[in-house]
Amino acid sequence: MTPAPGEADSGRMALQLSDRRARELPELRYEPTRKRVRASSGGKVFGDSREAVLVWEPRRVVPQYAFPDGDLRATLRPAAPAEVEEHPVSLGSSRHVLDPSTPFGAHSAPGTPLTLELDGIVLAGAGFRPEDPDLAGYVVVDFTAFDEWREEDEPIVSHPRDPFHRVDVRRSSRHVHVEVDGVTLADTKAPLLLFETSLPPRLYLPPSDVDFSRLRESSRETTCAYKGRARYWSAEVDGRTHPNLAWAYENPLPDAAQITGYVAFFDEHVDVTLDGERIPRPVTPWS
Repeated sequence: MTPAPGEADSGRMALQLSDRRARELPELRYEPTRKRVRASSGGKVFGDSREAVLVWEPRRVVPQYAFPDGDLRATLRPAAPAEVEEHPVSLGSSRHVLDPSTPFGAHSAPGTPLTLELDGIVLAGAGFRPEDPDLAGYVVVDFTAFDEWREEDEPIVSHPRDPFHRVDVRRSSRHVHVEVDGVTLADTKAPLLLFETSLPPRLYLPPSDVDFSRLRESSRETTCAYKGRARYWSAEVDGRTHPNLAWAYENPLPDAAQITGYVAFFDEHVDVTLDGERIPRPVTPWS
């Protein structure tokens, strides 16, 4: 018997939302946005829409924007399927996804690759028309093919933000000790804990509590849609180099302003003791 509205179903088990999202990873997913979205290249606005949608192809964890046909100013023509390499990673529990470094051209849903052309600027394979009735009349576009993106009048970087993704930073008095190969790299009782959806917590440590004599600045830089641009350090321990082991955001985006200048380590590659207890190395795309 179906419960009446407002009544509980005593035979139904509670649903853990993170498990539900994980089960949906193999599916083509989308979500409308109310933001005005613009994509430009070479000073030309290719797309300008108030009816864009976010689209996740199967096994993708990062969304792309899709524009209605009428909001694209470019000429569209079919493109040859791209010969690109997928970068699959495991998130544990038999969950296999495509690392965000997997190129846009590695499509995991049926559809037609498209080239976009506007005033002599040709973006080969930068569009994709999914064969799905819910996305009829929409073209998914490659974020990296354009040199400027704006939501309303604000520039965005790296990729569109996931509306179901949060980043929360919290001050803590937990005792954090970081070492590699038995050598201490950091020790603090004033960390910042950064909690990010679907990822293990990250420990951001005051630079005064990090042993920079063991670190060498790296040429690596990365960009995060939620935190901004990060710089990296490698660790030198007993003649062995551990590349790009630590990072910091010197000028983070406003939502992550608290972590300015604080240093994080890849817990996947160092040994972390938290309040005297060694924590297991997490399994992530950076393992």
